Amino acid sequence: MAGRAAGVEGAEEWPQRSSAPSAPPAPSAPLLDVVGPNCERGDFLAPARQLPGAVPGAPLAGLTAAPDGFGLRKLLIGAIVTLWGLRLSIHIYRRNHGKPEDFRYQEFRRRYGPGYWWISFFQVFLLQGILMFIVGAPLLPAQISSTPNTITIFDVLGPIVWIVGFYFEAIGDAQLARFRADPNNKGKLLNTGLWAYPRHPNCFGDAAQWWGFYLIALGAGGWWTIFSPIIMTLLLIKVSGVGLLEKTLAKTKPGYQEYMQTTSAFVPWLPRR
Repeated sequence: MAGRAAGVEGAEEWPQRSSAPSAPPAPSAPLLDVVGPNCERGDFLAPARQLPGAVPGAPLAGLTAAPDGFGLRKLLIGAIVTLWGLRLSIHIYRRNHGKPEDFRYQEFRRRYGPGYWWISFFQVFLLQGILMFIVGAPLLPAQISSTPNTITIFDVLGPIVWIVGFYFEAIGDAQLARFRADPNNKGKLLNTGLWAYPRHPNCFGDAAQWWGFYLIALGAGGWWTIFSPIIMTLLLIKVSGVGLLEKTLAKTKPGYQEYMQTTSAFVPWLPRR
């Protein structure tokens, strides 16, 4: 479970995403599904889900585990996945540390009582684990395909798209964190910096990074994994990011309706006057 926070101080502090998976497949991921339901906090999953991608040994395992694959491409995909997962994990941990457990997990505990652990195992942990393997599909051909055994145009375009996405997600998150840390901004709307171009620059950045992963996979023959960035984009727009937040913000936050009329929702664009 997760969701993207919007640029509004005082808005509900969703974890990171609600249905969108958070990390590529890794050997340690199933362990989270077993341990998670028995932890005191169900929302420990939010930062923990990033760790399989953040630990360098996980994305780089293909260098030794798979006999095939083009070495430079495997290093490339391993490096950017590691940066993506590490930054996201640290960001979510710092944002959630010292705060109460996400209210949705609290509601699960109240609703299901002693049966909470197995309900959460299937509805939260196992579901996200399955989604991780589905959405992480482009990382597999990028690591194990040995053809072409040279750098292609997609190996160049993929990292460029990924860097753009990383910039929007990391800087957008940092700008929002600074804005919320200032007590004078309580109840105000963040519509400066990157937040002046799309209303959800961090969501756009996350989606762009997955399109970058896909382009690298495309250069390795992984054209069939296009479902991955499409699913991630749709989840971020319709489920866990834009769609989830704006249902509430448009009705409850002063000035948000005008913000919607003048600012692109997802794709960065100049403000409308």
